Amino acid sequence: MLKAAITGNIGSGKTTVCRIFESLGIQVFYADAEAKKLYLQPDVISAVENTFGSDVFDENRQLIRQKLSAIVFQNPDALMALNNIIHPKLMEKYRMWLDENVLHAYTLHEAAVIFENGLEKQFDIIINVSAPENIRFRRIKNRDGFPDKEIINRMHRQWPDEKKNMMANFIIVNDGRQFLIPQVMEIHKILTNKQIKR
Repeated sequence: MLKAAITGNIGSGKTTVCRIFESLGIQVFYADAEAKKLYLQPDVISAVENTFGSDVFDENRQLIRQKLSAIVFQNPDALMALNNIIHPKLMEKYRMWLDENVLHAYTLHEAAVIFENGLEKQFDIIINVSAPENIRFRRIKNRDGFPDKEIINRMHRQWPDEKKNMMANFIIVNDGRQFLIPQVMEIHKILTNKQIKR
C-alpha cells in the first residue's frame, strides 16, 4: 500500500479534492478532524492545561479553540509546544488507521501543514492542492467569515504554493477554471498502477 498525503494551503480546496478521491473508494485520514478528537483525551487535556493554562478550557473541560488559537498563532514557540503534544499522538492514530486499511492500493492523509511540520518523509507520495492567493482569500472569507487581518495572518503562516509545488509529487490546480475530476482521475490511475507493479 502506498502512503499518500494530500496537502494544500488554507482555502485551497483540499476537502473537495478528498471527497472526489473518496468517491473512487480511497480511504482518507483527515488529520485536523482526528486532532480535534485528541483534545477529549484526559492526558492531552492535562498536557495542554499545564502548558497553556486552564483558561483555554471551559467549565466542562472542553477546549476553547479560539483562545488556544489566539495563543499559538501569535507565538511560534507556543505553536511548537502544542505540536509536540498533539503530533506524536496524531501520527500514532494514523499508523493504527493504516493497519486497518493495509489492503487498499493507496490511502490519503489530509493535512495542511505536511511540509511546515517536516512530515514529508512519512509518506511515499505527496499531492499539493494549489490555488491562487486571491481565490483562497475569497473562499475563506465566504466560508469562515474571519476578519481580513486574521485570514492574511493564517495564510502567511503557511508556505507559499510555489515552494510546496516544488516539493510535491503531484499538483492539483483548483483555480475555478481547471476541472478537478480529470486531475484526480489521472493521479488515481498512476497510484493504482504503481501499486500493481510492486
